[in-house]
Amino acid sequence: MNQAEKEQYLREYSILKNQGKPFFPYAVAKDALMACIVMAVIMFLSLEFGAEIGPKADPTTTTYVPRPDWYFFYLFEVLRVMRNVPKFTPMATIGVPTLCMILLFLLPLYDRSPERLITRRPIALASGLATIAAIAFLTYSGAHTGSPNSVALSAPAGLSTAQKATFHAGEIVVGESGCLACHVIGENGNNGPGPPLTHIGQKLRPGGIAATLRNPTAPMPSFKGLAQQSPKKFQDLVNFLSMLQ
Repeated sequence: MNQAEKEQYLREYSILKNQGKPFFPYAVAKDALMACIVMAVIMFLSLEFGAEIGPKADPTTTTYVPRPDWYFFYLFEVLRVMRNVPKFTPMATIGVPTLCMILLFLLPLYDRSPERLITRRPIALASGLATIAAIAFLTYSGAHTGSPNSVALSAPAGLSTAQKATFHAGEIVVGESGCLACHVIGENGNNGPGPPLTHIGQKLRPGGIAATLRNPTAPMPSFKGLAQQSPKKFQDLVNFLSMLQ
């Protein structure tokens, strides 16, 4: 914008400002119309889809997976992506969102263009589109993320039908036992304090895995009780881990 265009803009702005527009009914009518549209959309969604009512809370369950509200899914996804690197956890929970917010707050300082038309302000336009795209993608990803208590692994090739059934039964035991709180299996779990188990079958034979589960090194809990109370579940767990090649 050159000096002549700037002066023309200031003259037109001064004329419009002096003429003014009354708050009533001009602004009131617009606000009332928008409020009616919002209420109509809420009523339609309520009548068409209803409210989601989940099961009653069970304080004794060990398989409940807490999930954030939908408007926090993008933050949840940022944390999930960085979960396997513990030193990055503070960065994911505090650093990244805070840094992005500061950059948006400082946008008027590093985009000093006097243009009001958004198509003539490439920095502001790019920042807005990038923010919308990032939040939309992370929200979608967070909404479709599987349970952290489940193992998202396909059964190894070459297994028989019975072995595949054992493999999937062992997956369930792993999820119920909380193994993923300390171990990584595939893309699921936490990287520590326990070692990764993605290829544990290459390092230990089934007998060694069973012995380790019964008499583990602290702080890992012992699975001796599971072996006594439910031998089948214990054996499914051993077989599953031994198939992780």
